[in-house]
Amino acid sequence: MATGRATWAYRDRFGDSFGRTFYRRFGPGVVSSIGIGTYLGDPTDAVDERYRESLVSALEHGVNLVDTASNYRHGRSERVVGDAVRRADVDRDAVVVASKAGFVPFDRERPADPGAYVRETVLDAGLADPDELAHGSHTIAPAFVDEMVDRSLDLTGLDHIDCYYLHNPETQLAAVDRETVYDRVEAAFEVLERRVAADDIGRYGVATWECLRVAPDHDSYLSLPELVRRAERAAETVGNDDHSLEAIQLPFNVVMADAFTVESHDTDAGEAMSALWYAHEHGLHAFTSASLAQGDLAAEIPASVNSVLAGDTAVQRALNFSRSAPGVTAALVGASSVEHVAENVAAGTFDPLGARAFDSVFE
Repeated sequence: MATGRATWAYRDRFGDSFGRTFYRRFGPGVVSSIGIGTYLGDPTDAVDERYRESLVSALEHGVNLVDTASNYRHGRSERVVGDAVRRADVDRDAVVVASKAGFVPFDRERPADPGAYVRETVLDAGLADPDELAHGSHTIAPAFVDEMVDRSLDLTGLDHIDCYYLHNPETQLAAVDRETVYDRVEAAFEVLERRVAADDIGRYGVATWECLRVAPDHDSYLSLPELVRRAERAAETVGNDDHSLEAIQLPFNVVMADAFTVESHDTDAGEAMSALWYAHEHGLHAFTSASLAQGDLAAEIPASVNSVLAGDTAVQRALNFSRSAPGVTAALVGASSVEHVAENVAAGTFDPLGARAFDSVFE
């Protein structure tokens, strides 16, 4: 598991190569404010090898955050993450590994009959009831989440996952009403609270796409304050002193800034906040996905904001925008080659734009 001692030692090893704010507090220690994601790519041995090389390179050049999920590339990404952590010339305890559960994962490749696969591995296995499936492929049923934690530990070959997310819980809104989704989230949080107590995971979060950055009347909306309340209740039910909901993951970039601009989360004081501001004010760590807008920002940053962003390339300026916002602990970016890793890591040699410059983007 990532420890305070090891992550601070990692920071001491690489910190002089980066800007002042590159490493940020997370859990018992620190984490790089650029992390490597493992979502994209075909489920092939060749892509596995490219990811393995890229991850090892990132870990050996100052990036100690790796993000994956049980379903990414049909389970191949979790396997590659574990391989890379073992191969890299860094201590396992210096690396923060995050994974997720929600979408039913296949095993290495897409089966000929996905529906039959889901029935056999989830429904017939007693991990969820049919009415707990959304779109035939997504569930956060307690037994399923518990099984996915075990699966993630098994596929990575690690004895601890540092942050474990519920993956796109808003998907459940396609099957049931919002209150039922909150109830299902709370039940899943109880599982994760127990796994924290058992030291299988360090903390947990919600990895989302739409729900935290849309208005309350949107069909996909979920309230971040309500999710926190459900985590508090789950911790109380399990008997933990405090809840371990410590992270959110959501898209944020120059052309998709809703996480900062849409004030949709009401506080107890009656003030509406954006998801990032709520995270900033309430001690949650925000990890941004789609930092390059699925690659669209790799070639060009909008001229209206380009002048206030730090970096030598469009990729570096986009990453520095994403990791500069209030509440953001790290920006996640995919890495399909060692060359891309080098460009991504080099973004950290710049201090990201300051708060005044960040605000100017939205004037």
